[in-house]
Amino acid sequence: MELLQRLTGSNQVALAVLVLSAVSVAGLALSAVKFRGIGLGITGVLFAGIFFGHLGWHIDEEVLRFVREFGLILFVFTIGLQIGPGFFASLKREGLPANLCAAGIVVGGALLAALASRLLGIHPFAAAGLFAGATTNTPALAAAQQAAVMLPSAAHGARDLSALAYAAAYPGGVLGIILCVALLHRIFRIDTEREVAAFEKDRRGLTPPLLSRHLRITNPNLEGFPVSRIPGLRGTGIVVSRIRNASTGEIHVPTDDEVLHAGDTILAVGPAEALDSLRVVVGDDSDDDLLGGAPGILHRHIIVTRKEALGKSLRELALHTAYGVLVTRIRRGDLEMPGSPDTRLQYGDTLMVVGDARSLDQVSALLGDSMKDLGHTNFLPVFLGIALGVAAGLLPISLPGLPVAVRLGLAGGPLLVAILLSRLGQTGGIVWRMPEGANLAMREFGIILFLACVGLKAGDGFVPTLMSPQGMTWLAAGFCITVIPLLVVGAVARMGLGMNYVTLSGLIAGSMTDPPALAFAGTMVGSDAVSVSYAAVYPLTMILRILCAQLLVIFAG
Repeated sequence: MELLQRLTGSNQVALAVLVLSAVSVAGLALSAVKFRGIGLGITGVLFAGIFFGHLGWHIDEEVLRFVREFGLILFVFTIGLQIGPGFFASLKREGLPANLCAAGIVVGGALLAALASRLLGIHPFAAAGLFAGATTNTPALAAAQQAAVMLPSAAHGARDLSALAYAAAYPGGVLGIILCVALLHRIFRIDTEREVAAFEKDRRGLTPPLLSRHLRITNPNLEGFPVSRIPGLRGTGIVVSRIRNASTGEIHVPTDDEVLHAGDTILAVGPAEALDSLRVVVGDDSDDDLLGGAPGILHRHIIVTRKEALGKSLRELALHTAYGVLVTRIRRGDLEMPGSPDTRLQYGDTLMVVGDARSLDQVSALLGDSMKDLGHTNFLPVFLGIALGVAAGLLPISLPGLPVAVRLGLAGGPLLVAILLSRLGQTGGIVWRMPEGANLAMREFGIILFLACVGLKAGDGFVPTLMSPQGMTWLAAGFCITVIPLLVVGAVARMGLGMNYVTLSGLIAGSMTDPPALAFAGTMVGSDAVSVSYAAVYPLTMILRILCAQLLVIFAG
């Protein structure tokens, strides 16, 4: 540190850059160390900051504060953009039981933290840090620290207690989550193969896979009928993507008004059960290959990247009537859907489009289909959204029972605005969503800056506090905050709701937003299916943990 000070002289910015870079490099190296697939992850930067802070590495207070808050803003804003589109969808009927259980885990942990503060004499700021560390949730720590900053009556030294308590509780939190997943497996004598099979069966019932089938028209009642009026076709998710005319042998993409004749062969795409019903209406299965038998008809994956197409339905774009092409499937993330006319396009949707080469080129130009655009980040909406979020965080909010108005702060304001903007998707020519790679890069950069600053600030008092009786109390309280809600809610979900263990283990990992626990649950189950419930509860859990951490500080203050 003395060498760096001599090298930089009075240039505090240069010194801060060098110190933060050293902490970040050491922390990221530490985060890469794993034991049986379990490691500290990005929290390694916090522990590296604590270590360097303990050694006496410090930077200018104002510079540290700016970097810490700016990193926090970047992190929570990109988190909001990530979870926003799936937040409301996760609360629908299929995901409601899992989200209620996850909410119970979050609220239960917050209540235990408040109870520990009252019964064990733990400082409220430390209790908020224990809540964040015991649940391995770094955004909750950021929210707690931001809430402490908004309380002018709080002692300056007390504001660092949340970081100290977070670091003390974090290792026990990681181990406690994994222990609970294993304990529930043993307590209920889970047959993992049976649970996975039942889960996959239920999942197929919710989102049946799309299949293709060739059918020959043998039903005389369909003679002269247009394709769109085939009985039982509407509302089934089936798309007739190609047709071979019986008299000419020509294969082409049919229009809705095209007339059917006996002997024609159609290629239908849709769920298996619906295709079985269509075969009964149409006639017989056919051995024809309409996919490979038409040199002029092609299929192509087209990515939606042009902002003029966003938010419009396939019916509004009129791809079929205007260009003679047919959208048979739409892939959005991990979800595959039929090309329904009422489906509204989102940025990054991948469309399976059938038609001739010239028409496909025209549709490709209409929808964008640019990998370059998909990887390019427009920073105008990013900075505009951040400015709106910061402004929202500064607005005073009066709540009953509180003597002073509270504010969402630099954590809550950008998070809330990002969720709303990403849900909105687009305003005029401004697209609020970011490419996934850019979002991840900005999110990681922000949290690295935040954790490095928090660690440096808390480093001086970490070892003495941890080795004191108070530190031992923190460790025990943090472990209880981790384990008790997980076991109680896990038992209720299994015995009371009959929840599948695959869903339950993913729910537990998701309620803690803990990737190592997700990896362990996947190993226990022997399937990646646990990620389904993890993703379903992640948005609500993240928001609740941030809110609970702030409330623990605000109401205590």
